[in-house]
Amino acid sequence: MSRGALELVCPAGTPSALRAAVNAGADTVYCGLRDETNARNFPGLNFSDAELAEAVAYAHQHGARVMVAINTFAQAGKTAIWARAVDAAAAAGADAIIAADMAVLGRAASHHPDLRLHLSVQAAAGTPEAIRFYAERFGVQRVVLPRILSIPEIKALIGEIDIEVEVFAFGGLCVMTEGRCDLSSYVTGRSPNLDGVCSPPEAVSYSRQDGSRSVALGGLTIDRKADGEPLGYPTLCKGRFMAGGQTGHLFEDPVSLNTIDVLPQLRDAGVRALKIEGRQRGKAYVEAVTRQFRQAIDGLGKTGGPAAPEGAAARAATGVTLLDTLAEGQRGTVGAYRKTWR
Repeated sequence: MSRGALELVCPAGTPSALRAAVNAGADTVYCGLRDETNARNFPGLNFSDAELAEAVAYAHQHGARVMVAINTFAQAGKTAIWARAVDAAAAAGADAIIAADMAVLGRAASHHPDLRLHLSVQAAAGTPEAIRFYAERFGVQRVVLPRILSIPEIKALIGEIDIEVEVFAFGGLCVMTEGRCDLSSYVTGRSPNLDGVCSPPEAVSYSRQDGSRSVALGGLTIDRKADGEPLGYPTLCKGRFMAGGQTGHLFEDPVSLNTIDVLPQLRDAGVRALKIEGRQRGKAYVEAVTRQFRQAIDGLGKTGGPAAPEGAAARAATGVTLLDTLAEGQRGTVGAYRKTWR
């Protein structure tokens, strides 16, 4: 069971990252198999069947749980791959699967009725009617909400449903409605929702000319900076483009979601679990973020507010914390949770 009022759900792109998350205090770790059935289908990431079974055993020995993300959408003529993934997760002893596709949910419900089903954010279910459909039809026990709802909206939603709610707490943001992203497939022909990969590495290229460096995706220049300036991995939504005579991030600035300051409000709204994003990140990132949120969650029951994570003194002095240094663009935001424009 959770060590605090909120369950801490942490990412693991590799077996070593999973162990780091468990050792740092994760209640639950989520991972994926090494194929297109999960939305982080990158070379060098994810788990073989044997690695998954070993990871589940390790987590259980240390009082943690493992969820397997099978959260892409099955493709016609290839559904056997997704069915095999469900069977592999169940065989490994996983505590739950995270899925969006109704065929995947149906396979799990009919073949593995004792396996918990969590509705992935890829399903983009943000209304009581949609969530109740999945719960009643497939026995889904938890929903991961899209990152577009404010805390009052989440509280109102929870009051109308009878299943657990999980929300994103730290990491990457997405300007698209989850499960509905067409940007990567438009440029590269590969979709995060079908192939499990956004901005695949084979479509990325770097070049240097006239004292500057450029990065391209699918032959389209995504960003250009002077030599010596950091040039990140190219995703179309975070590219810099010229418009109206100005250059800027038209879709989304490089910034990470960070809810450390609104944990009491999320808890009071009825949220059951907090999800850290980052299966593409290394084990040092996973360990550091897990420890910070573990400390903050554990502090909720003692003070009524989150315990100040490491680096709080630095924030008072400089406005920067350890979580800020781990964030994309070294900046954090509460995103839509605090919709001040409404």
